[in-house]
Amino acid sequence: MGQLNDRDGRPDPQQPDEERLDRELAELTSELRVVIPGATVLLAFLLTVPFASGFPRLSPGNQGVFFLAFISTALAVVLLLAEGAYHRLRGKPHDKGLLIKTATRQMVAALALLGVALVSVVFLVTDVLFGPWASVPVSTAVFVILVVNWFGLPLLRRWRGDADARDGR
Repeated sequence: MGQLNDRDGRPDPQQPDEERLDRELAELTSELRVVIPGATVLLAFLLTVPFASGFPRLSPGNQGVFFLAFISTALAVVLLLAEGAYHRLRGKPHDKGLLIKTATRQMVAALALLGVALVSVVFLVTDVLFGPWASVPVSTAVFVILVVNWFGLPLLRRWRGDADARDGR
C-alpha cells in the first residue's frame, strides 16, 4: 500500500505502513463520531412521524416520500454502525487496511443514503407547508448543494491531486 503525505496527498516514504493505517483508522473513527449522532437523531424523529395525528392526511405520494426518507436513514445508520461491529466481531489480529477500505465504502454509501433522506425530508416538509410549487425547487437546491459539497468538491480535489490545498486555497 502506498503511503500518503499529509501536506499534498503524495506518497510519504518516511511514514511506515502501520503508522499510516493507525492514523487513517483514527481519522475514520473520528469522522464516524461526527456523522452517527446526526443520523440517529434523524432516524429517531422519523420513527415518530407515522404516529403523529396528521400523518394519515398526507397524500399517498408524500407518504411514499416519507418512507423513502425513513428507509434511507435506517440503512445509513446500519452502514455507519457496521464498522464498530466489524471491528469487534472480526477480532484481532485483523487487516487494518481491509477494515479501513470496507468502512470507508460503507461510510460513503451511508452519506449517499443520508443525502437521499435529507432531500426527501426537505421535499416533504416544504410540500406540506407551501405545496409543490415550492417543494420541487427547494429540494432540488438542497440536492445540488449537498452533491457539490459532499461529493463534488472532495472528488474534484482528489482528481486534481489536492492542488488547491497545496496553494492554500
